Amino acid sequence: MLVGPLLRRLEPSRLLIWLVASRPLPMVLTLQRPGCDDVIEIATDGPFCQVIPLGAHAFVHLLEVMLKEPLPVDTIIGYDLHWGEEDDRQHLGSAYPHLLHTDRDRPSFMIAGSNRTLLHGSCRKPHFPCADGLVRADGWLAERLDQPEQRPAWLMMSGDQVYVDDVAGPMLHAIHQLIEHLGLFDEKLEGATAADSQALYRSEQNFYQREQLLPDIHVNVPLRERFFGGARKPVFTSANAHNHLMTLSEMFAMYLLVWSPVPWTLVNLKAPSFDAEKVDYYAREKAAIDEFVSGLPQTARLLAHLPSLMIFDDHDVTDDWNLTADWERIAYGHPFSRRIIGNALEAYLLCQAWGNDPQQTREPLQQLAVLLGNACVGGWLDCSAQNASIDQVLAFQDWGYEVIGTPHLMVLDTRTRRWRNRRRPGQPSGLMNWEALSEMQQMLLDKEAVVIVSAAPMFGVKLIEGIQKLFTLFGKPLLVDAENWMAHRGAANVMLNIFRHSRTPANFVVLSGDVHYSFVYDISIRDRDHDRHPHIWQITSSGLKNTFPQNLLNWFDRLNRWLYAPWSPLNWLTKRRRMRVTPRDPDRAKAGERLWNGSGIGLLRMDSGGRPVEVKQLDARGFEVEFLQRD
Repeated sequence: MLVGPLLRRLEPSRLLIWLVASRPLPMVLTLQRPGCDDVIEIATDGPFCQVIPLGAHAFVHLLEVMLKEPLPVDTIIGYDLHWGEEDDRQHLGSAYPHLLHTDRDRPSFMIAGSNRTLLHGSCRKPHFPCADGLVRADGWLAERLDQPEQRPAWLMMSGDQVYVDDVAGPMLHAIHQLIEHLGLFDEKLEGATAADSQALYRSEQNFYQREQLLPDIHVNVPLRERFFGGARKPVFTSANAHNHLMTLSEMFAMYLLVWSPVPWTLVNLKAPSFDAEKVDYYAREKAAIDEFVSGLPQTARLLAHLPSLMIFDDHDVTDDWNLTADWERIAYGHPFSRRIIGNALEAYLLCQAWGNDPQQTREPLQQLAVLLGNACVGGWLDCSAQNASIDQVLAFQDWGYEVIGTPHLMVLDTRTRRWRNRRRPGQPSGLMNWEALSEMQQMLLDKEAVVIVSAAPMFGVKLIEGIQKLFTLFGKPLLVDAENWMAHRGAANVMLNIFRHSRTPANFVVLSGDVHYSFVYDISIRDRDHDRHPHIWQITSSGLKNTFPQNLLNWFDRLNRWLYAPWSPLNWLTKRRRMRVTPRDPDRAKAGERLWNGSGIGLLRMDSGGRPVEVKQLDARGFEVEFLQRD
């Protein structure tokens, strides 16, 4: 077993468990309730398990176990997986002791009776020099293993679970060794100077200069600038796309390496032959990767104990994915960049979306499964079939999903159904188009309370949004990731009107990530036309393993407090002038800060009406930060 098990969608009558093994692995799932000697045994074969090959020695398994008798909710249930021949029978505890907590002989899970307690986070960059929020979450859970009332219903990962566009040299080196060791499938490449994946891996431009693999013709200049943009962004961050993953096997290998310590036992991070400058850079990155790998046993243990839900953001595919209509025209109009985007999205489909809702993703997954299955003979993906599979996954529009419960959980796709600016294609697109927003409104009607998961905050920091708007006016939205709900007038107005609708919930919680800092806003909307004032809580936790430049964030925080104070006339220049936005104060703030900068993971507890009663950031440095409501 290379990766897993990852607990995915768990319900009283259905369990979804995702894992990767070096061969198709017939398994028996055992379940045991506390204080009960009876053990339920379920053979995970036939309709209970779908297996899809990634290569000669890597097979993704999704166990979809349907239970005749529903499991009890809010009850801790021990489980195990058994495999192998009778004389060499193995199980999770014996084969992978890192998955077990101290003095336990098996992992456990709990199916929550409501969605009122959630862990949530985003933005987990392996080589960023900070602690890992998933490791922090594992330590936090270890202290509460036997307290079902403390266990979260879900671990919600709201984007950038992988960074396929920003890859450290040591990580890329590990990816290529893993591809070779596991025999992951090869593919032909179109529109690149490398004819196929093997030529790519052998190329002199394979490390730190992959943008040079585009043919040197005039039409590729804008593609290099927008897709492989390695230029420094003057306000927010720097892009490092020179090791951008390209092949489907590279994408798959990345997932294996970020969720499990086992694949790292198959690789050696000794630096390839570089010039002196790259050797030093590689060594610095290796120190960060070594620290990341040291925490993977805890990450794997967390994913084996908490059911997880996931949704993509841009770095799961590429930086600034679908930011503008111009970006889409250029990126999808070139066969090489279209292939790269398609490969990333197909890897997301198999490694993330499949476990969210198998029925919903059935059609694109079936075509991908056929493509991969046919490659078992010969080890190469059929080029035309791969292009057809990518066409289907790019056209797919059902990535968002719902989890029925109290409160209702709605996870939005804010990436693939954009409200494009046809008149000004260089301007930012709306995060959801009119049709997608209308469907969202229909799903909200007559719900009592709802948690909306939006990768980007619906209500962000006004100063930063103002800077993004300024750069957009100068025609440079890509320089500052000008990606927020208020950047597109149509999308912003429709979204705000949804909150005002008389039949939508009275209480909304919006969970977000993306921005690399954490904050909480209490928001009320005063609508003169209706005797109704919905309450909204914007709760942002970012990043799991990423932070914002500290000095820059301090200045933004101070300026935002001064320029957009409640009495400031600048508020009337924003689209939120009919709202009352009250920031919550982090209890560890030293000088009035409202934006918390530190890797970690968010903890949210709500009452029966869907109103937050506890909002914390479990800082990866080992302490808790509570966002306190103002009197």
